[in-house]
Amino acid sequence: MVAKPIVIDCDPGADDAIALFLALAFPEHLNVLGITTVAGNVPLSLTQKNARALCELMSVDVPVYAGCPRPLLRPLLTAEDVHGKTGLDGIHLPEPQMPLQEQHAVDFLIETLLRSTHKITLATLGPLTNIAIALIKVPAICQHIQEIVMMGGALTQGNITPSAEFNLYVDPHAAHVVATAGVPLTIMSLDVTHQAIATPERLHGIRAINSPISAATLGLLNHYGAYEMQRHGFPGPPLHDPCVIAYLLQPALFTTSRAYVAIETTSELTMGRTVVDRNHVTNAPPHANIAETIDVEGFYQLLTRAIAKLSES
Repeated sequence: MVAKPIVIDCDPGADDAIALFLALAFPEHLNVLGITTVAGNVPLSLTQKNARALCELMSVDVPVYAGCPRPLLRPLLTAEDVHGKTGLDGIHLPEPQMPLQEQHAVDFLIETLLRSTHKITLATLGPLTNIAIALIKVPAICQHIQEIVMMGGALTQGNITPSAEFNLYVDPHAAHVVATAGVPLTIMSLDVTHQAIATPERLHGIRAINSPISAATLGLLNHYGAYEMQRHGFPGPPLHDPCVIAYLLQPALFTTSRAYVAIETTSELTMGRTVVDRNHVTNAPPHANIAETIDVEGFYQLLTRAIAKLSES
């Protein structure tokens, strides 16, 4: 079996960190060509540093590229209230020694896609600014993208406004560019990621591993989870971004449906809203896979295996 080539675009962030653990634990299944970072949960100076520090924690050598420091049109909104001032509050990682790549993330994306002999999947865990700029700069990359699997959107209730999920609200215009590019899309909205709650029972296996990776996972979740549990009344924090990677590893964990999707970019009241036409009332052709449900126990079994595997290396 040939490992699926992917690029991970992210804004670490606690759940981004756990998504990276999941992705980099299984190189036989996912060939991570690079990690591109964007401003989102925290500013770009921290997201690129956090990505490098996490790679060093895992002892993996994956190049990290810094991308766009702000959204296309709107001022940057960050989420330090959720992820802490560092983006990884709850753990302490030393200053990374691995270098940040000199090439801009957008140029890396374009060059990698154009040069590859195989189509590449993009796993997006933050605002879609880097991806949108790449698509605008060189539209021909569309034919080299196997699929974009994105964490973003809300079919029902948002988490930054009543209508919008954070990633798409931060840069709704970038999300519009991606949604209208004609690239195959799979969307992990809050409606499915809010099912992936990290209850104490589901974390029992990770706690038993007792390694630096498992300790980092639990430390991140302790800090990040306190906010989510207080705000939403959940029995644990939801793992949004790891759902993207779990789908790439084991798509059978999810049920999906096809629908037409548009992103609201004009109304301040509903800015960043993911408008999903499940009932075909617009007559627009369905162009995206919408994740509906997740096998939560299977998901946490996969994550536990990933943490154990990283801890052995």
